[in-house]
Amino acid sequence: MTPAAFDFAPLFPAGLPQPAAKWTGLAKYSFVGGNNDPDQVPVDGLIAAVDAVLRREGKGLATYNLAHGPQGYRPLREFLTAKLQRDAGIAASPDDILIVSGSLQALDLVNHTLLARGDTVIVEQETYQGSLNRLTRLGVNVVGIPLDQDGMRMDALASALADLKARSIRPKYIYTIPTVQNPTGSIMPASRRAELLRLSEAYGVPIFEDDCYADLIWDGKRPPAIHAMARNGGVIHIGSFSKSIAPALRVGFVVAPWEIMSRMLALKTDAGSGALEQMVLAEYCVPHFVSHVPELRRALRKKLDTLMEALNEQFGTAAEFEEPKGGIFLWVKLPDNVDTPKLYQSALAAGVSINPGPEWSTDGGYSKSRLRLCFASPSHQQIREGVALLADVCRREFGVPVRIANVEKARG
Repeated sequence: MTPAAFDFAPLFPAGLPQPAAKWTGLAKYSFVGGNNDPDQVPVDGLIAAVDAVLRREGKGLATYNLAHGPQGYRPLREFLTAKLQRDAGIAASPDDILIVSGSLQALDLVNHTLLARGDTVIVEQETYQGSLNRLTRLGVNVVGIPLDQDGMRMDALASALADLKARSIRPKYIYTIPTVQNPTGSIMPASRRAELLRLSEAYGVPIFEDDCYADLIWDGKRPPAIHAMARNGGVIHIGSFSKSIAPALRVGFVVAPWEIMSRMLALKTDAGSGALEQMVLAEYCVPHFVSHVPELRRALRKKLDTLMEALNEQFGTAAEFEEPKGGIFLWVKLPDNVDTPKLYQSALAAGVSINPGPEWSTDGGYSKSRLRLCFASPSHQQIREGVALLADVCRREFGVPVRIANVEKARG
């Protein structure tokens, strides 16, 4: 007789997230997640970097953090010091930088340093799902600020801050993705960044700047980082190599004043982020980063063009979107009667995966007919085939888009 399986359920503490689903693989046509273009991973360069750095410094793997301290491999922090100055205008030393296991660990460290249940934070109304999910689990009150074509609206932010102050509520931070916003793809201009800093200082609320997509601007030109424009040190800046090199490497970084950096280090209890990844990135990026990223941007831009062409061909005017200024996502508005969470289920059953809009918004009603499509990972052919299949599913489930042949007949 087989004994009954041990029941762990009574031992689970209150407040655990819902159990994860078992991995079943990517859909045939996958437009989800932050996956990048597999053809643009610099495999040969990474192989050469692995060989060179391991032969030179491999014995350092015998010591936690390679004996470079808990903030990470110093040559990588030195590379980031030069990169941040050149690209974002940030004047930082290697000691101002903490290497983390992807930007998600950066989010966790900032949140666990600053937030307690019942606190309030301000975010963009449409924003990164990973941030929203974390704030929900922490029991934090989230105030969403509407966006326009230039990012977070400062008039709406000023009103929200004034309202919160009138109720004696001081938000713990203002979270923004100002450079290639996720999911909208907008870029906040320098003038609006300056106004954001003015409001931050006036109300005593720090800014949490997520700059993970900033390397992927089509023309390579960007405003200074908010961190670079700050005068009082009230900005925490995070970035990542996930979008510029490869997401599976799981290497990100934080730039912050020592007052908060030291607190995050005390919470970073993983004995250091993966050292081999840091060593390889430093070895590869010093000579190759400035030539690799423009090639990646060109490839991504071509895929965006394919996606927009496919949407126009298959959906016509039923799909509305603004061309993003960079990145790997397109934020699409479908007719109001389309429920994208329901579309997600039907499309997935047909082999197409999408991100439904409400998962990326603080306003579920506003975003119900919106969806986010990642165009970086699928091939050009997969983009065309996947969009055609998505249109068929959407037509079957919601009656839109109408068949183009019927439209032409009606016009005739």
